[in-house]
Amino acid sequence: MNTMVKADVLGLSLSERVQLVEDIWDSILEMPETLALTEAQKAELDSRLAAYHRNPTEGKPWGLVREQFAKRP
Repeated sequence: MNTMVKADVLGLSLSERVQLVEDIWDSILEMPETLALTEAQKAELDSRLAAYHRNPTEGKPWGLVREQFAKRP
């Protein structure tokens, strides 16, 4: 595995850093059993899911949010 230091990461463009974070997150999600949630995190997820069920049209799809974020300078 290549070793990256903070200077390497900060040398990337914003879109490259966002992609790096997405890649890291995707690698974590490949092993969900190793990602234990606290009771507070579980409660927050339950709260957000309940809010979604109350008003499913209020939010924006992740693809749209990611696209808008990627376009920011």
